[in-house]
Amino acid sequence: MKGRGTRADRSVLGTWFFDIDRVLLALALALIAIGLVAVGAASPAAASRYSDERHHIAPLFYLWWQLAWVCVSLPVLLVTSMLPIKLARRLALLGALVCVALLVAVPFIGVTKNGATRWLDVGVSLLQPSEFLKPFFVVAVAWVLSLRAQEPELPTTIITGGMTVLVACLLMLQPDFGQTVVFGVIWIALLTISGTSPKKMAMLFAAVPVGLVAAYFFYSTATKRINAFLFPSEDGALTDHFQTNAAHNAITAGSWLGTGPGGGKMKFRLPEGHTDYIFSVVGEEFGLIACALVALVFLALVVRVFVKLLDEQDEFRLYAAAGLATQFGAQALISMAVNTGLAPSKGMTLPFISYGGSSMIALSIGMGLLLAFTRRNPYLLRSPYVAKWSGQ
Repeated sequence: MKGRGTRADRSVLGTWFFDIDRVLLALALALIAIGLVAVGAASPAAASRYSDERHHIAPLFYLWWQLAWVCVSLPVLLVTSMLPIKLARRLALLGALVCVALLVAVPFIGVTKNGATRWLDVGVSLLQPSEFLKPFFVVAVAWVLSLRAQEPELPTTIITGGMTVLVACLLMLQPDFGQTVVFGVIWIALLTISGTSPKKMAMLFAAVPVGLVAAYFFYSTATKRINAFLFPSEDGALTDHFQTNAAHNAITAGSWLGTGPGGGKMKFRLPEGHTDYIFSVVGEEFGLIACALVALVFLALVVRVFVKLLDEQDEFRLYAAAGLATQFGAQALISMAVNTGLAPSKGMTLPFISYGGSSMIALSIGMGLLLAFTRRNPYLLRSPYVAKWSGQ
């Protein structure tokens, strides 16, 4: 008798359960759980910062909202992870086009916060198109690079480079220097993984410092961020220097084991402690050991994906999964580097841990795609319908 939850179970859920990388799924769920604890720790400070005489915000306001966003995001993650490969690719390509169109609209109808226009007001919440574009951009670049196997003469480097430049220009108009860096890192990583010629890669790596110097002299946001990092005493850099100092003070205040849940004091001086600087809140209340464990979970996620891809034969799945893992790793690394004072302030959230509805749903889509592209299905070819949409 065939029962549910056994290898004889050929239902959609049964097949998914045995095809999915359960270790990868467990790591994602662990990050979400850590995020709820971290947002719970940061929520009283954020509520205190944004409360005034007319509007009082409850201490756990942000925790309850984050829990609501998790309840919305988890089904999105699971459903996305069940998509056949070809359908997932088509939806991601369509999503990339929609998100680019929304990025074009942001400077005209977007909402401005803290001097940046990055969001669209959709009524229930603010939507940040760049967050949703990241996983779709990875899939789009991976698809173009995979076409080289059928069309060796196709100028994939130029095409994907043009895509990256377009996105970078739209992001710099907001301005959003941090996200621009993430998109650039994803593109370079995918070019490297796809076997782009050493000559082209050497030229590209040589262009990186040139681009940074040009950004410093001609892009005011980059100038401000870099000056705040290198010359914190200069006028005009004091705000960013305050943020860096506050983050450093918070992350070191808890020493190795932390002050304990609710015991943090420095978090009340942190700007955006529930979003950009949540890693510092983790350090203060749960200690540097907890920070190291969080970093290890992200490292384990990235390593797990790349080890799983060692025997992957499908070029598109290889590039897409590797690119998505790079996205998660790069964003986490930049966020943690900013919190520890190793990089200029960039306004970068920590994946699955920082507060934010837009971010949580977008990351869930990205993780769902990553789980879909790393899925191994021994029964796939037995279903003509699934085989048609999977591309296998």
